[in-house]
Amino acid sequence: MVNLTLKFVAFARGSGLRISTSEVLDCLNHLALVDVLDQEQFAMTLRTNFVKTYRDQPAFDRLFRLFFHELRDADTSKHAGTLNGHIEEALAAMQQQMQPGGLPQPIRDFLLDDPLGYLQALQAGRAEQMGPGQALGGNMGGLVNRLAIMLALDNARSAMARYLSENRNSIPWEIREDLNAYFTARLRNARDLLFENQPAVGAGVQTRISQDQRLNQLSGKAFQALTPKEMQELREVIRKLAAKLKDTLNRRNAKRSRGMLDFKKTVRRSAQYYGLPMEVVYKKRIPHKSKLVVLCDVSGSVWSAARFMLNMLYSLQECFTKVRSFIFVSDLTEITAIFERYEADTAMDKVLSEADIDYQAATNYGRMLRLFQDQYLETLNKKTTVIIIGDARSNYQDPEEGILKEIREKSRRLIWLNPETKQFWYSGDSEAATYQPYCHEFRLCQNLDQLHDFIKELVL
Repeated sequence: MVNLTLKFVAFARGSGLRISTSEVLDCLNHLALVDVLDQEQFAMTLRTNFVKTYRDQPAFDRLFRLFFHELRDADTSKHAGTLNGHIEEALAAMQQQMQPGGLPQPIRDFLLDDPLGYLQALQAGRAEQMGPGQALGGNMGGLVNRLAIMLALDNARSAMARYLSENRNSIPWEIREDLNAYFTARLRNARDLLFENQPAVGAGVQTRISQDQRLNQLSGKAFQALTPKEMQELREVIRKLAAKLKDTLNRRNAKRSRGMLDFKKTVRRSAQYYGLPMEVVYKKRIPHKSKLVVLCDVSGSVWSAARFMLNMLYSLQECFTKVRSFIFVSDLTEITAIFERYEADTAMDKVLSEADIDYQAATNYGRMLRLFQDQYLETLNKKTTVIIIGDARSNYQDPEEGILKEIREKSRRLIWLNPETKQFWYSGDSEAATYQPYCHEFRLCQNLDQLHDFIKELVL
C-alpha cells in the first residue's frame, strides 16, 4: 500500500496538485491507523492530508477516481494476464503506422499504465495557457498544445483499429476484444483528462458561486419534498455542518477552559520564588455536557424529515455526555447500539432493516409514552435533554399528556421538533395543542435552515 500511495502522489503532482513530503509522511502514518481495504476510509485519509482548499477538492476526487478505478478497469478482464505481450506488440505496430513522428512518448507511457509523463505534458500546456503576461484570449500556445495531443490521440485510435483489423486471423477474438476494450478505455481517459485539465478562466469562482446557490436552494426546501439525489447532496452538507459545529464548540471550550484562581496551588508554586506568586494557577473548567434522549417517530409521514434530524444529532455525539435514541410508530425500541456501532448513514439503513418495530402499524403517541414511562423514565435526570421528533398525529388515540408532563418534570429540557407545516398542527388527529403546553419548546423543523438553527442553539 505504501508503494501504491507513493505512485498516486507522483500521479497527483504530475497533474498539478501540490503535495509536500511532510504531508506524504503524515498520510502514511495515518494509513497505519485505518482499514486501507475500506475505500471510504482510505480515500478520506488521502483527502484529509493532500487537499488544502476547496478548489483542490474536485481535482483530487477526479484524480483518485482515475488512478484507483478507471486506469485499472481495463486490467480486470479474464485475459488480463496474457495481454501484456500483445499490448507491446500493438504499440510497436501503431508506432510504425503513425510515422512520421510516431506515437508521442507521453501517450505511449499512458497506454502502458504510466500516466505521469502525460499529466506533466498536460500541466505544461496549461501553464503555457495560463502563464503571466497572457492577455485575455491570448492562449494560442496552450490551444496548439492541446490540439496536437488531441490529434495524436485520434491517430492512436485509428492505428489501433487498423492493427486489430489487419490481425483478425492471427490474434484470437477474445484477445482482440480485450485489447480493444483496454485501448478504448485508456484513450477515453486520456481524452477526458485533456479537456478536464484545462478549466476556463474564472471557472473556479463560478463553481463556488453555483455551489452556494445550490446550498441555498436545498437548505430552504422541506425534507419531504427532496428528491433522492437532493437527499444525497443534503447528507453531505449535514456532515460538513456537523464538523464545523464541533470545531466551533472545541474552540469555544478552549477559550473558556480557564476557571477560578487555584489559591492552594499558587501558594505552593510561590515557594520556589521566596513566597512571591510568580506563577498564577487557575482551576481547569470542565465543559458542560448534557445527556440527550431522542424519541423519533419513523412512520411514513415524517421519516424523510426524521432521518436528517437523527443524522445531524448523531454526527454531534461527542458534544454530549451520552446520547440515547429511540424510534417508534406504535411500539418503542432503542437503537442506541446501532448508532454506536455504525456511521450515521449506514445506521439509518440498519434501523430500517433490523430494528424490531412494525413500520406498518398506526402511529400511537400515547402507547409510546406509556412504554417509555414503564421502561426508561427512571433514566432521566436534570442533566437530560429530551427531544421528540414527530408530527404529533396519534390517530385519535389517548395522548397520555400526563406522562409527557412527568417527562418534563424529571428532565432538564423537553423539546418537540415538528416537521409538519404549522397550519396543520391543530387539525384532524393532531395532538400538537395537547402536547405543546408541556414542552419547554415546540418548534417547526422541516428544512435544513431550521434544523441548523436548532442544533446551534442546542450545542453552542
